[in-house]
Amino acid sequence: MQSKKRTPRDDAARRRRRSTVRVDRVRVASFQRRLLAWYARHGRDLPWRRTRDPYAILVSEIMLQQTQVRRVLEYYPRFLARYPTVADLAVASTPAVRESWDGLGYYRRAANLRRAAQHVAERHGGRFPADVAALRQLPGVGRYTAGAVASFAFGQDAPIVDTNAARVLARVFGPGRRRGRTARLWTLAEATLPAGRAYEFNQAIMDLGALVCRARKPTCPVCPVRRACRAFERAAARQR
Repeated sequence: MQSKKRTPRDDAARRRRRSTVRVDRVRVASFQRRLLAWYARHGRDLPWRRTRDPYAILVSEIMLQQTQVRRVLEYYPRFLARYPTVADLAVASTPAVRESWDGLGYYRRAANLRRAAQHVAERHGGRFPADVAALRQLPGVGRYTAGAVASFAFGQDAPIVDTNAARVLARVFGPGRRRGRTARLWTLAEATLPAGRAYEFNQAIMDLGALVCRARKPTCPVCPVRRACRAFERAAARQR
């Protein structure tokens, strides 16, 4: 018997099925409530959180790629002082931008940031697009960065999955199988995102991963979401 030929639509359906996850709505609600309450009291005061300017937020997100926060705190204000608007960066020379980035490392990020500024200036009249799909067309902007700019600058209900958020989601809801794990984490991020509160929620989950739910030596006994966390439940059960 001749097998049925697969179509692109069939492949798309397969991908959707693989990334579908079941979540306990009670656990999700508890996680959201506890995480947001903790963030309201303990969220980090960072300079890029004091603005809704998509350009300034994009600069911070590109700088934060593979770089520690304390390092970015040094470079971020200097860079914006030299290139305060997307138009200023768009017309800057490559050597000048490279000089401003000197010491921060991963210099391709600086080149992509300049190209992204030129893209916004030339194709969007100097105004950043607000939706994730359009933001992902900018050079050097992937799914996480697009979601960060969309949620932090425009208040869009866009999920994010960086290293910290991925660790929190995997521990709270279970990592699942290794195959398809990234897709599952993105689905979890979308499923747990409270409508209308993406800004606080996305900032909160990153802070929790950076300050409490760390890769090494997580402080589980004081974690605000421990009562909603599967990893904490399993650890407690082993100690009984």
